[in-house]
Formats: sequence, structure tokens, C-alpha cells
Amino acid sequence: MKHARILLAAAGAAPLALAACGGGSDDGPVTLRMTTWSASEDHLAMLNEIADAYIADHPDVEAIEFDPLPFEGYTSTLTTQIAGDNAPDLAWILESAAPDFVSSGALAPLSETLSEAEGYEYDDLVPAATELWREDDELYAYPFSTSPFGVFVNNDLLAEAGQPTAAELIASGEWTWERVVAAGAAVHAATGTDGLVIRDFDYSGWDNLSTLWTGWGARAWSEDGTECGFDDPEMVEALSFMHDAVFAQEAMPGPGTTADFFAGEAAMTVTQISRAGLLAEAPFGWDLVPLPAGPAGEYSVIGQAGLGVLTVAPHPEEAADFLAYMTNPENSAKLAQYFPPPRESQLTAEVLGQANPLLTPEQLQTVVIDRIDAGVVKPGHTGQAQLDQAVRAALDPLWTADADVAGVLGELCTAIDPLLAQ
Repeated sequence: MKHARILLAAAGAAPLALAACGGGSDDGPVTLRMTTWSASEDHLAMLNEIADAYIADHPDVEAIEFDPLPFEGYTSTLTTQIAGDNAPDLAWILESAAPDFVSSGALAPLSETLSEAEGYEYDDLVPAATELWREDDELYAYPFSTSPFGVFVNNDLLAEAGQPTAAELIASGEWTWERVVAAGAAVHAATGTDGLVIRDFDYSGWDNLSTLWTGWGARAWSEDGTECGFDDPEMVEALSFMHDAVFAQEAMPGPGTTADFFAGEAAMTVTQISRAGLLAEAPFGWDLVPLPAGPAGEYSVIGQAGLGVLTVAPHPEEAADFLAYMTNPENSAKLAQYFPPPRESQLTAEVLGQANPLLTPEQLQTVVIDRIDAGVVKPGHTGQAQLDQAVRAALDPLWTADADVAGVLGELCTAIDPLLAQ
């Protein structure tokens, strides 16, 4: 398959100007299609509820279809649809793919459409949340989910291993990666269950390790994306720490091993608040706390998802109008049930608490609200699909007990330097 960057550049070749409101089609009512990576019944029910309300007041749109694509390979499937003249009208976009989509012209500009939509309150959007989706002050996708990572903790397993809770470590100023790994190792030794899981890493989703290495001040590449950061001393130290946690201390499950925190198989997991619903009937006591501090101090890592209108969309004006409706203040509050919104007025414990009843106001404040402005978004780059494959392959030698961490990371930079230079 062609490189995603080439496909997106081709998709952006057709010029498009969007009106502030959908103008309707000369051929009669249209059907809009939007791709997502969630097939959750709850998510789709919420989306369909919003869509039904929109259709009732917009006779130019007769149906809105939500098309779930598998998360694994989502971006490549979407770009294949674009290249195959089967583009959706709207699409969810991963933060890692944002640079490709925004810079290629594959997305229609949204600033005018949203700012002129009645009752939209465009100025309520938090600048830090929209930064990734802008170019030259133009917004190309609405960041419907801006979710800092935190740590869910099984207090029962920690107690069984004679370890303090996360809340106790936070109170004493000791909530650090060093103490987290020590607690995880103790749990594994005492109970046989795993200590700490970085969810969705599984020795392939390497960008999820940014939730750890950012605590050392490390980054995958320089801010301008031209220089590899994997061989920097901070990254070598961070991944050496993790390597020791896996192979020497057995605080984290090794390659080929899976452990589900929400099924009671691990003491801690790094993930986002959207997973909290899995604890509705948890048979153990649990907590949600911020990421532990690293040698570089306290920090936050954010996962984002954007919603955009494709420039080659079959019905771009209607799609942009529906996007404005779907993300207005009223519907943004509905989306907040699963996805932390980018609206400053809605980033309160009260609003998020209504949508997340399992979480306390303190948990929402400390893990989500206090962490958004200063958060670092997971790594992304133009040509991300090719970079992702190259980094994953270059990291494979790291996941053995006798790996030369510095040597592996040096080879990784050699492998991706030509890609960063493109």
C-alpha cells in the first residue's frame, strides 16, 4: 500500500471552501458517514442519539451512519478508503496521525464554520487542547477527547503484599516511578500477580511508553521532528529503568505475557479515565491517581483524538455543519461521558463527575483537569505509519534479558534518521 502521507497529500489536492452552515445537496437529502475506532454499544448509542436529534431538524440529511473500523490498523484502513474513492464524510483521527492529516491538506478548515455556528462558544476551546490540530491559526479537527493518562491502583493487592497505597505515597511525597516499581515487584513476589501494566503497550504499541519516559525528560524526537531522541541520555536512562523493572525486578509482565488490571490480574495500570467503567462491579478496592514523578519531576501525558471533515468528503458542507452540532456545548457535555472535552467551561469536577460517576471529584481534578494545560501529547510525526513500523522493529532486540539498551537505541536512531529527514 502507498505511504499514508502520499495518500493524504493526494486527498488534499482538491480545494474546498466550507460555508458556516450546510447548504444542502441539489440531489436531495444526503447520507453522511463517519468512521470511528470504537464499536462500543454505549458509544454508538450516544452518537446515534445526537445524530437523530440533528436529522430531525435538518431535512437535507436523511441518515448519519457510524462506521467502526478496527483500532489496530485504523489509520491505514482510513487512508485506503480515501485512496480508493470511498472516503467518509467525517473521521476520528489519532493524535499520532494528526501531523500527516493536518499538514497534507486532507482535512477541511473548521474555524469559520465553528466560530459562526449559533451558540457554539468557539472561544471556550482550550488553546492547549487544540494546538495539535491547528496550522497557521486554522483549526482542522476538533479534539473531542483530550485525556491525560493516570494510574489505576488495586489497593487490595498492595495491602496483601504489605505495600502502602498510592494515596499514602502521594501524601508522603513518595509517589515516584522508583516506588511504583518496588511496589509492583513486591506484589508479584507475594501474590504471583503482575505489578504494573502500561495498557496497550504489549511490546508493540511503543508510543504508550511515553507515559513513562516523559518522567525522565525524554522524547522520541526533537520538537521540530528532525532529530532522533531515542539515543539521548534521558531516554537511555528511562528505558534502562523499564528494562530492569521487567527482567530484573519482575515488576512488569514480560514479552508474551498479558495481565488485565480490571480483572484483578495486576496491581496497577497506566491508562485513561475512559476505562473506569470497567470497574463498575470490581471485587477489589481501587483508586485513580496521576502518573508518578520521574527524575525530571511531575509531568502529564495526554492522549488525544480529533474529529475532522475530509476535503474529499462526499458531502463536506453538511458534514461540517453536523460536526458543529455534534460538538456544541450541549452535545460536548454528552460526549464528556466518555471523552474529556476541550471546553474550559466543562473541564470541572462537577461536569466530568456527572459523566463519570465512578470517579470522585478529587480524582477528576488531580488526574484530568489539573493535567491538561501542562500535558505532553503522545508522539506523532509526518509519515507516522512508516516511523511506527521502523521504531517497533528497532525496539524488538530491547525486549530480551541481556539487551544492550544504549546500543539498541543507537541503532534505532540510525534506522529512523532518514525518515525524520524527509
